[in-house]
Amino acid sequence: MFELLSLYTQDYSDVPENDDWLGAGEREVIAGLRFPKRRNDWRLGRWTAKQAILAFLRIERDAELSLFEIRAATDGAPEVFIRNKSAGAAISISHAGGRSFCAAGPPGLATGCDIEQLEPRGELLATDFFTPEEIDIVRTSAPENKNLVTNLIWSAKESVLKAMREGLRRDTRSICIQPDLTRMFHTKERTGFIGYENGWSRWTGLCRQTSREFHGRWRADSRFVYTVCL
Repeated sequence: MFELLSLYTQDYSDVPENDDWLGAGEREVIAGLRFPKRRNDWRLGRWTAKQAILAFLRIERDAELSLFEIRAATDGAPEVFIRNKSAGAAISISHAGGRSFCAAGPPGLATGCDIEQLEPRGELLATDFFTPEEIDIVRTSAPENKNLVTNLIWSAKESVLKAMREGLRRDTRSICIQPDLTRMFHTKERTGFIGYENGWSRWTGLCRQTSREFHGRWRADSRFVYTVCL
């Protein structure tokens, strides 16, 4: 199923300086964003999402992007419209540290993705937000891998919560992540389309409140960890 997804990552430098590629509704949203970082992250996320949508729908890359709009549903999840009609695609967007990551896939397929910068995370993050099983995974990891493992588990939780269209409204400890850590290597850092030929590893997630199971993939480069789930 993961091969059905279109995955894209982009940096600030990939985003056009003008806003011609934004739809009318999107321009209204960005006009209300006061802080530069929030505005830049929002533009980056929309730009990345539109690249993923073009690839998923197999539309030529010179298409008029202003005809595509990413709108927030009542629950906050992003939804795709073309000429004010549903585009027939599920989408998930994330950004961190000046980079954005987006997954686009078939409608009706619960899809979530997340990107986390590989910055140091204190033990309190695991203590406050991880399950006992996840805390044990972090504690038993090799010292050089603890930061990656901590960020990976947190990112996987975010992906599941996005796929559930609930975000951080739900207790993160209700989601239990079991990552495959047999391959702890970094892939080449790049932006653009991310295919599955470049060393994705597996993980699973379980929502203990609903018994829903999620299947995920993860990879990391020297600066970020990426997760995606179905």
